[in-house]
Amino acid sequence: MKLGNLLTPDRIILEMTAGQHWPAIVELIDHLVSCSSLAPELRDEVLEALKTREEQVSTGVGHGVAIPHAFSDKLERVVAVLGRSKAGIDFEALDGKPVHFVILFLVPKKDYHLHLQTLAAIAKMFTNPESRRRLGDAAGHQEILDIFAGKPRKAEGSPSA
Repeated sequence: MKLGNLLTPDRIILEMTAGQHWPAIVELIDHLVSCSSLAPELRDEVLEALKTREEQVSTGVGHGVAIPHAFSDKLERVVAVLGRSKAGIDFEALDGKPVHFVILFLVPKKDYHLHLQTLAAIAKMFTNPESRRRLGDAAGHQEILDIFAGKPRKAEGSPSA
């Protein structure tokens, strides 16, 4: 599972407006609906599934990262969205620190195994402090997608390969 395959420019919010846990999740779901990545009629059902999951334990996993996720039997494929907040979101994270990256994903119930693969890919990306720094510094959607795709950073002033 490659995270870069789940994200597109319209599934990245460069600067989230929400400052709290639940409003941040709603902002991400509403963004998926507005960019036609999630059917409007699934909005409330998905939010309810996310709320049930968040009530178990916060998906704010530490290091400034939150990974809210849920399942739906009405999805045909994994849907993901990345939100970034330079100011930080009070996500009730396990380490008590603000969250700067929220990667929310929804998995079809029939593809439950993709849930673990997606979590593993996210963990691999976000446990690396350099990746988090680069994502925080990224100026635009394409730069973020390049980081997720594993492309090396372009050095300033160096000729392109």
